[in-house]
Amino acid sequence: MQENSNFLAILSRMKYIDRWNLMRNTRRESLADHTLDVIFIAHVLVEIANTYFDKNLDAGRAVLLAAFHDAPEIITGDLPTPVKYFGPDIKEAYDHVEEAAKAKMISQLPTEMQATYTNIMNADGTDDAELAKYVKAADKISALIKCIEEEQSGNKDFDQAKEATLKKIESLNMPEVQYFMEHFLPGYYMTLDEQTK
Repeated sequence: MQENSNFLAILSRMKYIDRWNLMRNTRRESLADHTLDVIFIAHVLVEIANTYFDKNLDAGRAVLLAAFHDAPEIITGDLPTPVKYFGPDIKEAYDHVEEAAKAKMISQLPTEMQATYTNIMNADGTDDAELAKYVKAADKISALIKCIEEEQSGNKDFDQAKEATLKKIESLNMPEVQYFMEHFLPGYYMTLDEQTK
């Protein structure tokens, strides 16, 4: 067993990674902020699936996958979407960088624990592929919520991002997501007093 493990110390740096760094923000969103939102939303999406759409999915496992879904960005930073998807060469190169970041993080664990976290951080290619769809949907919804928050603060810089994100969400074609959009999303347009009345 190795003497020290830096894995958790590296994860604790999520709070220092800014998202949306090409955009003017009325409020900074860290990777930690985003990850917590994705955790909550992924859990709710899976519970919607189980409650209303006769699924039998593990909401706890979805939360775990959500917690680690963007962990490599601690090392890579948040590459803005227009840059990441500028062309297939850039996307492929970024995928390699992200895989290297995952491997570096996992190497900071004791050898006996590495397989567990490799499985968690590569969920889309394992038995967790179904749950990974819910995490991906939660990730998109979290981005939409950020756009709504900026819009509510009078920031027009997020208008196009909101439109593009809505299209991505609709293209997922998931009834659980549609349910969320109809029943949970409207609350993000309300004040605290309206939300709690």
